[in-house]
Amino acid sequence: MSPTYNSEQQTLEVISKADRFNRWMYETIRPHCHGNILEIGSGVGNISSFFVHDNFQITLSDVNAYYLQQLKNKFDGASNLKSIIFLDLQQEGFQNTHGEMQNFFDTVFLLNVLEHIEHEDRAVDNCKYLLKKGGTLIVLVPAYSWLHSKLDKELHHWRRYSLRQLNRLFIANNFLVKNQFYFNAVGIGAWLYAKVFGLSHVPQKEMKLYNKVVPVAKWIDKIVQGKFGLSAIIIGEK
Repeated sequence: MSPTYNSEQQTLEVISKADRFNRWMYETIRPHCHGNILEIGSGVGNISSFFVHDNFQITLSDVNAYYLQQLKNKFDGASNLKSIIFLDLQQEGFQNTHGEMQNFFDTVFLLNVLEHIEHEDRAVDNCKYLLKKGGTLIVLVPAYSWLHSKLDKELHHWRRYSLRQLNRLFIANNFLVKNQFYFNAVGIGAWLYAKVFGLSHVPQKEMKLYNKVVPVAKWIDKIVQGKFGLSAIIIGEK
């Protein structure tokens, strides 16, 4: 799951410059976040920065040492940042290792993380272990298996999801599904472009252009009302 510069790291760096897109994603999940928050797979802090700026009580985490250092460089010293930690949802004996965090968080969220994890059921169960009773789990993942492409392979995606798959996964782990919807309908066209032309990374020029049309993309999402989109989002309660 360690990122390589030519794929995951490069993609995160390109997306980090898409301020409108990142804010849109943040604003989409923000109403569902409360209390003591944990972000799993914080990467280089593309979404973390909004939570830190808006004074949420948040813990950041990742499995990659480079990303952890980047997070420390960016956010160390922020009064509302509780910690920056190594956290691997696939770790054997996870719940024994992290006993001090059992029933600890009010909100746990994973944005474009679960698709990187081979054993998804174990990952969701470990998220449940970290949450207080009544706590909220938010998951955003790439949607639709038919969109799987060379870019997915380069980004080490095990799978893409439908809302039905996410629903089954949450119910199997005893979560009450509170909301579920697709996100970023316009992005389907962009990913199809990447698939057709066999792209192995997110091009900076195209991402910059897409960032400019985010207001239009948001308007279209309101029209389609979450019925389809490049990403799938589910919110559940422990």
